[in-house]
Amino acid sequence: MTKHETMRSAGLDAAFGELQELLGDKLSTASGVIAQYASGESFPDAYPPDAVAFPSSTDEVSEIAKICHRHRLPMVASGAGTSLEGHIAAPSGGLAVNFAKMDRILEVNESDLDCGVEPGVTREQLNHYLRDRGLFFPIDPGADASIGGMASTRASGTNAVRYGTMAQNVLGLTIVQPDGTVIRTGGRARKSSAGYDLTRLYVGSEGTLGFITEIKLRLYGIPESILSATCGFQTLAGAVETVMQTIQLGIPIARVEFMDETQVRACNAYSALRLPEQPHLFLEFHGSPAGTEEQAQVVAELAEANCGSGFTWATSSEERNRLWRARHNAYHANRAFRPNATIWASDVAVPISELPNAVLSVRADIERNGLSAPIVGHVGDGNFHVSFLIAPDDADEKRRAEDVYSRMIHAAIAAGGTCTGEHGIGMVKQDYLIEEAGADAVASMRAIKQALDPLNLMNPGKIFA
Repeated sequence: MTKHETMRSAGLDAAFGELQELLGDKLSTASGVIAQYASGESFPDAYPPDAVAFPSSTDEVSEIAKICHRHRLPMVASGAGTSLEGHIAAPSGGLAVNFAKMDRILEVNESDLDCGVEPGVTREQLNHYLRDRGLFFPIDPGADASIGGMASTRASGTNAVRYGTMAQNVLGLTIVQPDGTVIRTGGRARKSSAGYDLTRLYVGSEGTLGFITEIKLRLYGIPESILSATCGFQTLAGAVETVMQTIQLGIPIARVEFMDETQVRACNAYSALRLPEQPHLFLEFHGSPAGTEEQAQVVAELAEANCGSGFTWATSSEERNRLWRARHNAYHANRAFRPNATIWASDVAVPISELPNAVLSVRADIERNGLSAPIVGHVGDGNFHVSFLIAPDDADEKRRAEDVYSRMIHAAIAAGGTCTGEHGIGMVKQDYLIEEAGADAVASMRAIKQALDPLNLMNPGKIFA
């Protein structure tokens, strides 16, 4: 063992001794537990932490941070583990801090349409709790992600076209900083001009600036009428043009999701949908009965003009849930579609006018390179996802997928879009962040990181190399 390794081992022993005294059986160094915090979903490499902590309060998280800060021990926050760009991997080792035990709904203010939750609360748990109050939280990335993780990655999902992303729906945060200091940002007011907007700084920071231990959220009333439908199209271009026209006409559609024919085939097999194997839109309208019917009729006419047909309506909650469950299970459907394949999921977002060309170009590139790569997307806000299904031992197929992936991102950025609409940067898209934002802007981000975390203890190796 080298001198450096000996010093690190001694530092770990001292830190873990203090953590054990603080946490007792809420600290684990078991290999089976550690392995669960080494990668996340759709990230091929495993970087396990040295231990995992399961705090149950902001005070405990503060004490954990103080110990880690004192012993220079890296800290990596984790929630439900559904992140896709390596956010929860621990390339520098250290301590994974999982917030599953911090899963209390702290308050619901029905009159003001807001609530307070701990980071371990999942979106499904929250909406189950709110249902009897006639309220819901609309941000829906598909997976039953934790609210803390959704805030950290600035998640969005199927409802973003109408309700926005986490950036618009987080009112305030409680943050434990790297040295254990606790700060609170924002509040329950709908607007404020008081100083820097620290809430927006931490939302989307991917755990690199501090631990989120409480979140205040904006809520919405459950709509009086909800209509959902599917519609097939003869061409991919027709489906995407329908979306663009719907948005440009200002139709307040709540959800508009796209599946190409490969994704439809996978979902048919996995979720027994029985849809025609052609490009499809999944649509949902919220509002009054008259309003939703009018919106649906206009979109149906747009679809028909773009060679869409076979509108199938799902008006009961059971039918709607079945429809959207199938959409949310697209990732699992892709796993089953090509068993034993490695899934490499990526996303980009472009201005809505650039959407048809962006999706068509990627689809053509996939076909030219002989790849299996379903496309699905929250196309109402220009965001779409490609899931490359790659044989794990086929180096040439992996190279072709990487080339398509790279061209897709370069084209999105060139069109005024972004290298990631909702997945985040993590360990995967750091070079593309520089291409998109520019070296000077990224240098400013680094300066913020350096100011708030000068020892680089919070989720090191993410966003910046």
